[in-house]
Amino acid sequence: MKAVPSRIGLVVILLSLGMLNALKAQETQRQYLSGTDKDHTVNWEFFINTGMKSGAWSKIPVPSNWEMQGFGTYNYFRDTQNPDETGQYKHQFKVPASQAGKTIFIVFEASMTETEVKINGKSAGPVHQGGFYRFKYDITDLVNTGADNLLEVTVKKRSSNESVNQAERKADFWLFGGIFRPVYLELLPRTYIDRIALDAKADGALRIDVYPVNLPAGISIKAQVQTLKGQPVGLPFSVKTSAGQIIAGLQRQVKGVQPWNPETPDLYNLLVWLTDAQGRVVHRIKQRFGFRTAELRPHDGFYVNNRKVVFKGVCRHSEWPESGRALSKTLNLADVKLMKDMNMNAVRMSHYPPDQDFLDICDSLGLFVLDELTGWQAKYDVEAGRKLVKELVVRDVNHPAIVIWDNGNEGGWNTALDGDYQLYDPQKRLVIHPWEKFNGTDTKHYPDYNYVMNSVLYGKEVFFPTEFMHGLHDGGHGAGLDDFWSLMRRHPHFAGGFLWSFADEGVSRLDQNGKIDVQGNLAPDGIVGPHREKEGSFFTIKEIWSPVQVDLKLLPVNFDGKIPVTNDYLYTNLDKCVFEWKLVSLPSAGSGATTETTDASKKMTGPSLAPGSAGMLSLGLPANWKNSDVLYLTAFDQYRQELFTWSWPIHMPGMIKPVVKAGAKVGASETDSCVVIAADGMSYYFSKRTGNLQQVVTPKATVALSGGPVVAGVKHTLNKLNHFASGDTYVVEISYTGPSLFNVKWTFSPGQAAKLDYQYAIRGEADFAGITFNYPEELVTGVRWEGRGPYRVWKNRMKGQQFGVWQKNYNNVITGESWEYPEFKGYHADLFWATIQNKQSPFTVYATEPGTFLQLYKPLKAAGAANENTNPLFPEGNIGFMDAISPIGTKFQAAEKMGPQSVKNVQLNAPVKGSLWFDFR
Repeated sequence: MKAVPSRIGLVVILLSLGMLNALKAQETQRQYLSGTDKDHTVNWEFFINTGMKSGAWSKIPVPSNWEMQGFGTYNYFRDTQNPDETGQYKHQFKVPASQAGKTIFIVFEASMTETEVKINGKSAGPVHQGGFYRFKYDITDLVNTGADNLLEVTVKKRSSNESVNQAERKADFWLFGGIFRPVYLELLPRTYIDRIALDAKADGALRIDVYPVNLPAGISIKAQVQTLKGQPVGLPFSVKTSAGQIIAGLQRQVKGVQPWNPETPDLYNLLVWLTDAQGRVVHRIKQRFGFRTAELRPHDGFYVNNRKVVFKGVCRHSEWPESGRALSKTLNLADVKLMKDMNMNAVRMSHYPPDQDFLDICDSLGLFVLDELTGWQAKYDVEAGRKLVKELVVRDVNHPAIVIWDNGNEGGWNTALDGDYQLYDPQKRLVIHPWEKFNGTDTKHYPDYNYVMNSVLYGKEVFFPTEFMHGLHDGGHGAGLDDFWSLMRRHPHFAGGFLWSFADEGVSRLDQNGKIDVQGNLAPDGIVGPHREKEGSFFTIKEIWSPVQVDLKLLPVNFDGKIPVTNDYLYTNLDKCVFEWKLVSLPSAGSGATTETTDASKKMTGPSLAPGSAGMLSLGLPANWKNSDVLYLTAFDQYRQELFTWSWPIHMPGMIKPVVKAGAKVGASETDSCVVIAADGMSYYFSKRTGNLQQVVTPKATVALSGGPVVAGVKHTLNKLNHFASGDTYVVEISYTGPSLFNVKWTFSPGQAAKLDYQYAIRGEADFAGITFNYPEELVTGVRWEGRGPYRVWKNRMKGQQFGVWQKNYNNVITGESWEYPEFKGYHADLFWATIQNKQSPFTVYATEPGTFLQLYKPLKAAGAANENTNPLFPEGNIGFMDAISPIGTKFQAAEKMGPQSVKNVQLNAPVKGSLWFDFR
């Protein structure tokens, strides 16, 4: 039975509720006129003057980019079509009569590019120029409370200010139009706090710049730091003001705070309120923030909280295929989680400020942010730029994640604006010019390996390229990153770098039946696809940038269960991490299964290793650990998110062989053109002209494996073909003449698969090395294999893949132009066996040598590729067993410019010897 509150208790409760309601009434209230994001919209009336669906009034969801709703014209890079495209919006709204006497602002989070606003037929204020910035108008005197009001907005894609067009609409990205972020009213008391700007140092020193409006006499400004759960941190503090004062400063040393960093992103709330002479609350705001100190130390590095940091970052466009730049909190959260999943700790806003949601998530999940003023390769003029710098900094100044301001990009900086950032930023954050040596930094874009080497040897500036490893198609990003990162880390003033870019900028074209348009080679630069499909480089980056580093390529013969680990965190001891090992048995080639069996596993806390130090992790494996096939080791961070999983085969290839069955005597015969070996009901045809296998006829079907073996990339001619019985076996020996050694031996034994032994040599440099066969591509349906997967590898992108048994169906994907990942075609590492699934009869090939690559056909050249950098050479044969493979380049650099792993292969003096088993049974 519940207790009945006393009359006094009821009075106390009612008074408390009254105080809460009164306090709430003095907080800023927001009334949305549009929806809140791309998935929650409000229809407004809309008219566009040209392009799709032009010339008549209709409805459009707000927020949105109008092209993505079927209006107007799609343009990339510059407004070449319908440059004077203009949209007109109308919307009726009411402000409750209870809000009479309030100050009312209309706020646009962003509208591109030039926006004119009217309320009830009257101008709300000057036309706003600039498409990526929050702006607002005081419409108190224009609004009729308790009655209908008409909002009219005219949005032009191109601005009347040509510098705005040069900065924003002649740029390497999609040029959309429309009101693409929310529109809302802010309702405030007559005396209110317009904004605050914080400087919250890592040691708890807190400075607050408060900007009050319409202050009468007798007003005090008070502040209180709280935890996110509302618990006070220290005592409130205050300052008295004078009538008409427009800025006031508060300072406090807050004890016992936890500094913000991307590994432990601790946050607090700050309450700031105005009280009158009677102590009544006039207006109150709440700001989430973090304590942290960010500074450049010239000729040293970039420091956050007195710790030298390394940015592991990526450049990110705000875009989604079906909605353009109109996004949602859900999408922004997913993007930050993907970055964190790649072990990134930083993101650069390219080339404009993002949604506020995105920055909030960077604060809460932990990413350093470089926030950027638009200006791709051209600058705003001083008048327009000054207004936009203010809008950028005023909106974003209190985010602890933001540690650097970018004043434009690649020549798009107006140096007259460099000092403007500090006018609104009490933290005095560093201002850089991405691409330029400026302000003690070298942020060179797309340095080649030699540039990095020279910077390591002679560079004086703090080095962090704000774009590098250009990820066009499947080149860059992971390809070459291992070499670049290892070399860059030797720079005495190294501060990391930012990959270009996060996602392919693909747009679903309503005028092309929903086709994803990536504008040739201009936009498919991502680590993930337009819908965030993961490329192989995603996992390479994840391994290279893991804050736990494991440098153990193979298990040594005398492996004692100890793994060398390095703590690559900036702030976190490794004992905050958890490790888990698993011993796993893999399914066999003949089983058709891909499900593994866990034989044993164990979780353990990491060793106590400070950031930057190395040590050993003792696994404590069971005595019978060698009975399993694979050892997996997974590292989890302090939030139990996976950092990476390393894998090592316990046995070597060659220990797994085809099953021996009862078999009949092997025989041979000849035709005019072929030697035919009959073994266990199958017939193997060898050309008398070339010595190559021509086909295999099984009881089920004819398998059209032919044209091999040949040495990849080398032309040989048949010297001699011998075939003879040797006891129960039958042998086919083939020797060749040509520029280098090449000999082949086939052995056929009763009840066994066919065995191929070969040796070859190559001279000088080679793009690849190995032996190949041909099998008709139109007959292939898939592949099942034991080795590293599921993604293909390049010579300069070996990291990131797991050892196991994988299944992959055939596809003809071109990375960055279609997105059915992982791609079927290409090289696959550490082959043990592979079953080529096809429309005739599947067959399995077993490798016997460690380090064998399986080559599956040749990826198609991207239609948008302007050069051969991302189209490496492949052998003429389409199924190969390779000892060396090709690297891949980037949009701007051929592979040979990208470091040691990217140069061509050179064979040592000894010939290559290998063996394969071919099982057609």
